[in-house]
Amino acid sequence: MTMTHETPTTELQGSRSWPVVGSTLDYVRDPHALFARQWVAHGPVSRISFLGRPWALMLGPDACEAVLTNREKAFASGPGWVEAAGPFFDRGLMFLDFAEHHLHRRIMQQAFTRARLEGYTETMQPTILGALDAWGPRNDFRAYPALKQLTLDVAAQVFMGGAEHTPPHEMDRINRAFIDCLQAATGIVRHPIPGTRWHRGAKGRRVLDEFLRGYLPSRRAVESDDLFSILCHIQTDEGERFGDDDVIDHMVFLMMAAHDTSTITLSTMMQYLGQHPQWQQRLRDEAAHLADSPTLAELDALTSFDLVMKECLRLVAPVPVLARKTVKETVVCGVRIPADHFAVVAPQFSHSMPQYWSDPERFDPERFAEGRREDKSHRYAWEPFGGGVHKCLGLFFAGSEVKSVLHHLLRRFTWTVDPDYRVPMNYHSLPFPNDGQPVDLRPR
Repeated sequence: MTMTHETPTTELQGSRSWPVVGSTLDYVRDPHALFARQWVAHGPVSRISFLGRPWALMLGPDACEAVLTNREKAFASGPGWVEAAGPFFDRGLMFLDFAEHHLHRRIMQQAFTRARLEGYTETMQPTILGALDAWGPRNDFRAYPALKQLTLDVAAQVFMGGAEHTPPHEMDRINRAFIDCLQAATGIVRHPIPGTRWHRGAKGRRVLDEFLRGYLPSRRAVESDDLFSILCHIQTDEGERFGDDDVIDHMVFLMMAAHDTSTITLSTMMQYLGQHPQWQQRLRDEAAHLADSPTLAELDALTSFDLVMKECLRLVAPVPVLARKTVKETVVCGVRIPADHFAVVAPQFSHSMPQYWSDPERFDPERFAEGRREDKSHRYAWEPFGGGVHKCLGLFFAGSEVKSVLHHLLRRFTWTVDPDYRVPMNYHSLPFPNDGQPVDLRPR
């Protein structure tokens, strides 16, 4: 048995919940309220029932750090994610563990070097400009679906080289397949029975496989600068490389992760910049010297953009919970967790704890500025990209994409959002606004 804290151990305890569904519906309605109740009643480690199974819930940065750093290798990522999210993104990097994960990550890191990121940044600029040409400024403009289409276009261009100019209706079908795979995660019925979320998710994964496999031969044949081709050709110094199935599995996962997480981050930034026009103008002024194709170095220098992006990632973590499963008995924060037990880590809760953040519900980007750095209050107080060996490999790509899109938005448009607006967030999958995130969009 591993010990992560030198404290007396207690057994895992939790609150009563509904049979079968457990706390699933409470999570979908309001995960923060659920986690706050658990924290008050049971502290950093407690039992909840989710998706018909008992889970150990990890709250607060101490518990999150213990699981994510995983020093004693007591927690596996893959089995937890398959249980939580289904098999639809299985074999993606986040679903691999230990030696296999280390090998795949070592190979994939070559696709995210600084030189590669500079190329991706250059490639995405015309795609962003073209996507924004289709935006029609008006009152009550629905930002989220427009941003989701834009980030899917960017993923198709950067990751697939435009996929030989795939027609819009086909990309709509691919987008729908990603949504079906994601929303299957909270399906109560976890078998492919027609009419259920699980059935739609299984069908969506088949659509994604068939779509990508259609392009695989051309990407194997000729090396180019898109990520699909790079994954087909990169190898370690020892000659280790990805097989065809590896490439497809990683592409499905990376395309999902790249466009869904960037979409909610951009949507959140548009909301708060619309509610805080002084910050919107501050960012516009900071990037006023940049042209239509900013470089990665120029984007890195946009410090106010960084402050706003970090604050929005704090307020709305794109991945609010992370899933794990114990491979042996362990102890976290003095609580014993048996082997073969599922665990859920909740970074979003850490982001709103007043023990670490001043007035945590308030939009305050300066909390990340030098001289304050509230994110330094605990190493895991702010963890939107996870931590440990499974920390998001694409975080610098995400920053480049988000800053690029926001730069072009600020050059073309101004927008406002009602100061009293509160987003009705949907947690059936990765978080997204049920109302499409309305903004009043105006051309400059």
